[in-house]
Amino acid sequence: MRTYGLIGKTLGYSFSKSFFERYFSENEIDAQFVNFELADIEEMNRVFEQQIGGLSVTIPYKESIIPFLDDLSIEAKVIGAVNCIQFKDGQKVGHNTDAYGFQQSIKPFLTNQHERALIFGTGGASKAIAYVLKNLGIDVLFISQDPKGDKHFSYAEVNIHMLNACKLLVNCTPVGTLDYKDSKFDLPFEYLTSDHLVVDLVYNPPMTDLLLKSKQQGATILNGESMLKHQALQSWKIWNNQL
Repeated sequence: MRTYGLIGKTLGYSFSKSFFERYFSENEIDAQFVNFELADIEEMNRVFEQQIGGLSVTIPYKESIIPFLDDLSIEAKVIGAVNCIQFKDGQKVGHNTDAYGFQQSIKPFLTNQHERALIFGTGGASKAIAYVLKNLGIDVLFISQDPKGDKHFSYAEVNIHMLNACKLLVNCTPVGTLDYKDSKFDLPFEYLTSDHLVVDLVYNPPMTDLLLKSKQQGATILNGESMLKHQALQSWKIWNNQL
């Protein structure tokens, strides 16, 4: 039996374990999926000591995992974040399948209204999202609690002019997850319209406060479930050298 797994800090509500266990069962694959909860990324070496067929990586280790790897795919190098680790020829190779998953999930919803986007958060997930949007020709602005650099703004700066200009909003923070269920976005939702597409990478719960308030204003909404399915299947192909 081969072992695959997920690296993260708090994994009680993880999508990956249930998804892959169901996938293994439906396809009669002799494998198991294990959650590796690490209090600190320095514990990573004890996971690498085990016989592992492939690993997924989630918050908060998508960037800090990189020094522990031997090589990166071209996309992972450009993005600067890893969510998939392949063991190949004795090497630990980092990949980013978040970008693929996001692009596949968002494609059916994009229109010519979506020329500019607001990305909430600046962590590993946001880097993959920005990579995809820029490749699609969409201009990106980042919203964070501690804005630094060009095209970075605070939440307080999100106003009617910004929302009129940016018809695509993507949440890449953990706000809205079960672990952060009491946290909410303080945004001027009244300026959202039916031209807006609001994407929340959170998938549990499926309807976050951000999505609910956006839907009430007529915006199209999308949670992170389809992205996760696409990225998970892409990771499976990478682990098994099917790409």
